[in-house]
Amino acid sequence: MPPRLAALLSLLAGDPQADRAVPPTGFTATLTLLTAAAMTFLAVFALALSLATGRLADRWADELANTATLRISAPAEQMAAQTRTALEVLGQTPGIASARPLEDAEEAALLEPWFGPGLPLDALPIPRLIEITETGEGYDAAGLRARLQAEVPGAMLDDHTRWREPLVAAAGRVRLLGWTALLLIAGSMAAMITLAAQSALAANAQVIRVLRLIGARDTYIARAFVRRFTLRTLMGAAIGMVLGALALVLLPDAGDAGGFLTGLGPQGAEWLWLPLLPLLAAATAFAATRAAALRTLERQA
Repeated sequence: MPPRLAALLSLLAGDPQADRAVPPTGFTATLTLLTAAAMTFLAVFALALSLATGRLADRWADELANTATLRISAPAEQMAAQTRTALEVLGQTPGIASARPLEDAEEAALLEPWFGPGLPLDALPIPRLIEITETGEGYDAAGLRARLQAEVPGAMLDDHTRWREPLVAAAGRVRLLGWTALLLIAGSMAAMITLAAQSALAANAQVIRVLRLIGARDTYIARAFVRRFTLRTLMGAAIGMVLGALALVLLPDAGDAGGFLTGLGPQGAEWLWLPLLPLLAAATAFAATRAAALRTLERQA
């Protein structure tokens, strides 16, 4: 058996005599369980927020990249002629794969969130929109604007740059906020577990003195605290992870009327990130308890 695996199994198995130095019940056990459960529950949502904003940024970038919109505002009697001219110009422009005018139903669907259903397009001076799809090489936007200005006076080209870049940047900042929240949660958990371990050490100072009198070393005593608090944290974090996952499952399904929160839950293989949270919480507890136990035992020596 590899030495590292043997050491890990030995740590998990523990020593019944050394475990007596750590109270199996009491407020330290309850505090550790509740802290791990609560912090992991919050970590589930912080992780889900980071994953969701990552997907959102990718979707915005994909949907707005290699596309543009041409808006034609002209009197009703000139609208059809300017639309035909614009389509001819776009068809002759290198770098444009396709261009098609939006149907009235599509324009009504775009305006519905602001004006409601049943918008009478025929009675309103609604501009004609032409959807443009670029090739991989792209097109000369400045040259196209100059030609449109000369041949289609009512045309306005929007290459979505002013929309795409701020949206993607905002999603990136929200994703960074989610990862920062995860770090803060881990730090808060480490602080609470450190306080609980120090409290348990102080409450069992008499037992620790007896163990030292019979020859126990500080590392032997510290291992009992590390093992007990690591397992408590792992159990509490697992509970918090399950509750957080259930909360995500109960969120509304994403749909046509859904908003950002409807897509907050992980999707597909992203659910595999959740079981890592209890393991990370246990690793945090291991490091925090070991450092706190060794420092406290050194002061008590």
